[in-house]
Amino acid sequence: MARSFLKNFKSPVQAEINTGFGSNSSNYGGRFLHKSGKSNVHKTGLPFLETISWFHTLLNIPRWKFMLIILIFYFLVNMIFASMYWFIGVEHLKGISPANTLEAFGQAFFFSIQTFTTVGYGHISPSGFWTSLVAAIEALFGLLSFAIATGLFYGRFSKPRAYVMFSENAVIAPFEGGKALMLRLSPYKNTHLTDAEVKVTLSLHIEENGQKVNRFYSLDLEYSKINSLPLSWTLVHKITPESPLYSFTDQDYQNVEGEILIFFKVFDDMYSTTVVRRTSYLFSEVVYGARFLPMFTRDVANSKTILHLDKLNAMEKIGFS
Repeated sequence: MARSFLKNFKSPVQAEINTGFGSNSSNYGGRFLHKSGKSNVHKTGLPFLETISWFHTLLNIPRWKFMLIILIFYFLVNMIFASMYWFIGVEHLKGISPANTLEAFGQAFFFSIQTFTTVGYGHISPSGFWTSLVAAIEALFGLLSFAIATGLFYGRFSKPRAYVMFSENAVIAPFEGGKALMLRLSPYKNTHLTDAEVKVTLSLHIEENGQKVNRFYSLDLEYSKINSLPLSWTLVHKITPESPLYSFTDQDYQNVEGEILIFFKVFDDMYSTTVVRRTSYLFSEVVYGARFLPMFTRDVANSKTILHLDKLNAMEKIGFS
């Protein structure tokens, strides 16, 4: 059924050609966008280090990974310098009186920490040219390292981000006597978002002249712009005869290769800049015959609105009349 559908698929809507994604379906693997919004592209052809922006990587990795990298770097650097002091000779570190080799290395390690952080308690000091040279280099390296780490910490805290969540699933729900594609998004931080705008693009892997190709269609929304985003926003694409989804059945969503791409931007007055978010829904993530449940209510005193973020993906199955 899916193969027949692909061969005979005709859309009343002109396909887009300027999406930035290629048209040859055989050259693509998997989805175009991850749920996180990152492009599903792996780059090769250059050395690994040439394809990595360490600054962007350290700004975007999860917080626990960032802290783990800082701790590992801190430990390894001090181990290296402690080894250098130990090989030069711990007798050149005044104030150390080790009882054995392990204790000597331990005291050299903690002297390295004091030098690296420029704390300098004073009970241990370098003696001799080579030990003093290593200590001077380590102190400089420590200053530069902490400057970089401070910049990264500031960059992670100050980086403009769109604190917006998307529902895990999209739904095909009854709407104004027909059907509509719906998905939901909501802000989740104590920020004020204005001038929100969204674009939804449908990607289909269809068969033309015996070859599978990618075709992209812009999906019109009931509202593509809103002035303010204090609560959730349900994006609604009414499935009319002009919609590329008009002839789709429940089985088609299960069998046809398709992806719904979401491009969202909004003005965050805290950062005084426009921030963006992207995500996508495979057809396997579209629930046919369901509708979202309300996710905000009034409080008991009827004095404010409560937004239930844990209900972002709350839905119920329904039939079509």
